Amino acid sequence: MHKRKLVMQLTNRLKEPRRFIYVITGPRQTGKTTAVLQTLEDIHIPHHFISADDPEVISPQWLHNEWDKARVLQKQTGSQIIFAIDEIQKIQNWSAVVKLLWDEDTRKKLPVKVILLGSSSLLIQKGLNESMAGRFEVLFSPHWEYNECKKVFNYNLDDFLFFGGYPGAAALKNDIERWVRYIGTSIVEPVISRDIVQMEEIRKPALLRSLFTLGASYSAQELSYTKILGQLHDAGNTVTLAHYLELLNNENILCGLQKYSLNKIRVKQSSPRFLVYDTSLLIWAAGASRRKFLEMPDYKGRLIESAIGAYLLARGKEEGFSVYWWREREKEVDFVIERGTTALTAIEVKSGIIKHTGGSMEFKKLFPHAYCITAGSHDCGIEDFLSGKVPLFKDF
Repeated sequence: MHKRKLVMQLTNRLKEPRRFIYVITGPRQTGKTTAVLQTLEDIHIPHHFISADDPEVISPQWLHNEWDKARVLQKQTGSQIIFAIDEIQKIQNWSAVVKLLWDEDTRKKLPVKVILLGSSSLLIQKGLNESMAGRFEVLFSPHWEYNECKKVFNYNLDDFLFFGGYPGAAALKNDIERWVRYIGTSIVEPVISRDIVQMEEIRKPALLRSLFTLGASYSAQELSYTKILGQLHDAGNTVTLAHYLELLNNENILCGLQKYSLNKIRVKQSSPRFLVYDTSLLIWAAGASRRKFLEMPDYKGRLIESAIGAYLLARGKEEGFSVYWWREREKEVDFVIERGTTALTAIEVKSGIIKHTGGSMEFKKLFPHAYCITAGSHDCGIEDFLSGKVPLFKDF
């Protein structure tokens, strides 16, 4: 069975002295629970795994009771144990309960190590921000990368560009209608109707859905808020749209990349460049035509740029760098990534889309310390880039 990088990361963390609660977050349907179960099987440390999936039994008291079971197991074994809680966000006031019980174990020096995971990144993050400061470390589970899909599902590059990195959808690649339904009912709708609408006061859920569909179908393209307002019915105002886009970004399905600038006010005021977190979401939103998206240069170009952008977003969340885009007049750079205050890279994508060239040269004039990459060139093929063979930052 395939084991993701997350399994090794979590295994190494759990071998360390008890220090943090480990929080596994990331997009729906990417194998977070499977990775935790594989880790528990491999590490050979006694564990207690529970899932808060049954609405009839879960409650703060239920969590207290299950935590006590983990403590009993620790006393019986006389050694460290691991307590893993799946779907933690479904327990009311979970963060306060976890904080209380974790702090009790800390005071008593009980070696109970804790893993939290769930299907809603937004709900988990809200709980962490409320009362868990200093007690947790987040491990990110991204969409599956090209190398993983190539190894496990025998994808070629075109397969990956079209079907993306949701492992559960791979078995349906020969039945496009079923594949489309899976993306809609198992990924898009749960994120919008459960993870976002149930957590936030969303006054216009239909607008949220429309914004996602529009943004995903325009992935790798800039669209001003004025134009967005013109294409959506009952659109409200730009503040509402920006807020909804931020929620979709936090749930790892759609983001609005901001223009790179040293002026942070200009960054905030810039029009978003839509980008999906997985190319399957673009295909779902724009209409699943393999011929159109893989044989027509403009459409395939957008697919390639979206795949590279999604790859950068995932790497950024794992490694702690930010992703932007840049344009001054006719000069444009597809992606700009920045880590800290010194590491800066401009990435142009040769994808078949006709556009102005020379953006990276102009960018480097303004930012001489920038490193430049042209993905799709002879020295940096698209497949090599998506396979992680290209260093994203220059080592000085």
